[in-house]
Amino acid sequence: MKLVTYRTDVEAGARLGVIEDGIVVDVAGFGEASGLDLPSRMLDFIDLGPVAVRQLREALHLADGDWGNALALPIETVTLLAPIPRPRKNIFGIGLNYLDHVTESAKALDTDDALPKEPVVFSKPPTSVVGPNDPVRHDADMTQQLDWEVELAVIIGTTASHAPRENALKHVFGYSVMINISARDNRRAGQWIFSKGMDTFAPFGPCIVTADEIPDPQQLDLWLTVNGVEKQRSNTAKMLFKVDELISDLSRGITLEPGDIIASGTPEGVGAGRDPQEWLWPGDVIEAHVEGIGTIRHPVINATKFA
Repeated sequence: MKLVTYRTDVEAGARLGVIEDGIVVDVAGFGEASGLDLPSRMLDFIDLGPVAVRQLREALHLADGDWGNALALPIETVTLLAPIPRPRKNIFGIGLNYLDHVTESAKALDTDDALPKEPVVFSKPPTSVVGPNDPVRHDADMTQQLDWEVELAVIIGTTASHAPRENALKHVFGYSVMINISARDNRRAGQWIFSKGMDTFAPFGPCIVTADEIPDPQQLDLWLTVNGVEKQRSNTAKMLFKVDELISDLSRGITLEPGDIIASGTPEGVGAGRDPQEWLWPGDVIEAHVEGIGTIRHPVINATKFA
């Protein structure tokens, strides 16, 4: 299933929907019409666990396009928000998780050219999240080196603590797309959270695809363009640490909980790694795509518009 958070107009609140043949079906309304008690928020749905996913999937199959009294609108008539508009915790970011990106980072950003022996972890605050088509803010007083990174986002569905690798994927609720925006000139003594955690630096969406539809997260093409020009293209097979390894490693010391998000790293082709280096500026448009999930598009604007 492709689950979204949406609203019908500017005044309407955020609601949980499921995409069926180009139609966004309101989950809570459809649940009521189907005799199921289903929530109107993504995090509440994730909290219900795998049984809720199974119940909704079976009810959709039985309905066969008959949504009863549930609100069901063409996707182009609603506004999609970030699937989880406000995560409960910081997003877990993974650095240097593709071989070629390790190489380009070592040349351009003075990181170690040796392959990491364990995942490199940083975080992005909940306030960094924006949804499809929302602007990425460029603050010229803060950065002259605004960069892009396309990533597969992993959403945790059940609590994981000391999860063995062989069982780690059982804890995944689903997958999405994230752009890890970075202000390269704001790394502080080697620490990345300020560089990567500013407001609007985590474009996220357009949906969460439930894990049953992506049985192998290591076989997905992903790409990113700036102003229609391709900058990144790779496949998740090239991750140094696979999704199951990331979950297992993180959960050794930090309990992963339902709704937690892991941004699993980016391949080569970032602006810092180019010769000459390239950066994002107001007026640019970024698009990022992960196979089987979808595409997100974001304009870059001058941050003074928000002053």
